[in-house]
Amino acid sequence: MTQRIYNFSPGPAVLPESVLEEARDNLLSLGKTGIGIIEHSHRGKAFIAVLAQAEADCRALAGIPDNYRVLFLQGGASTQFFQVPINFLTKEDTADYLVTGAWSEKSVEQARRYANVHIACSSKDRNYAYIPAQVEYSPRPKYVHFTSNNTIFGTQFKSDPQPPGDAFLICDASSDIFSRPIDVAKYGLIYAGSQKNLGPAGVTLVIVRDDLVKSAALDIPDMLQYRIHAENDSCYNTPPTFVIYVMGLVFKWLLSQGGLAAMARKNEEKAGRLYECLEQSSMFRGTADRNSRSLMNVTFVTGNESLDKQFIAFAQERGLDGLKGHRSVGGMRASIYNAFPETGVNALIEAIHEFERTHK
Repeated sequence: MTQRIYNFSPGPAVLPESVLEEARDNLLSLGKTGIGIIEHSHRGKAFIAVLAQAEADCRALAGIPDNYRVLFLQGGASTQFFQVPINFLTKEDTADYLVTGAWSEKSVEQARRYANVHIACSSKDRNYAYIPAQVEYSPRPKYVHFTSNNTIFGTQFKSDPQPPGDAFLICDASSDIFSRPIDVAKYGLIYAGSQKNLGPAGVTLVIVRDDLVKSAALDIPDMLQYRIHAENDSCYNTPPTFVIYVMGLVFKWLLSQGGLAAMARKNEEKAGRLYECLEQSSMFRGTADRNSRSLMNVTFVTGNESLDKQFIAFAQERGLDGLKGHRSVGGMRASIYNAFPETGVNALIEAIHEFERTHK
């Protein structure tokens, strides 16, 4: 087998090797069925069992209450940018959005097509290098929407926003879902693309409260109704069966690691070592404010674009791939999601030290 290297890609991202091995073993035959996992009908008993187990493990992992539905949908988180407002808003309604990066910007653009949008806070003034401390809500928002982790800019909410009045909270948790404990009961709806912390690309996990499902709009296309997907157990049309299967394996892996509290400790340790290295460096510096730094995406620069490119090439030669930062920030970005190994973080720290010694 080709030697695996350290994959710092922001998504699709690294998966646990044990999950990859189990998925590989079931490509030709899922257990003793004689049919590979990617060949099983979504209406057949074998896949129905896979789907049921994936939901059960997801619920156990996050402590999801019984009055919430767990849906496995298509279209990525970007579809949720318009599926959320088209289900819950009328033209007379207002929704409040906390704008802390490119993805929350895109969600605002989509929501404005259907209702009034109030920007409750924004960190655009400093290229999204921080999470705003002050939030000014509108008088009566239908819901409050935020993006919990900002993949591009390397920032992350440390606590949940507190919606005013009867407004419910909606979170795009695509890049930090299940990286730490989450109190689902605080939310009306949580959504996350699968390709960072949950599995391969192709499924969006949606956790939504029952009463919202039942009260959502009826005069919209069936494929956009949460109600339709809930009534059909995520199988209204053919779902991405293989991705759901792998997500189920990831849920089992997370449970075997000790659950979300254990993952939070591991993620804090990994990111903490890397941030400490950057703080002590005379060449590299992080781009996000200290109190807003992400545990999932560590963004850093040298301040010299040419030197940044040299380091990226230097690291790649040492088996550290995917470190090039997004063009909005430049420099480097180390995406160290749940499945990213501690040895990879140590290897990056060693590369930083070596580069500093040889490029003074």
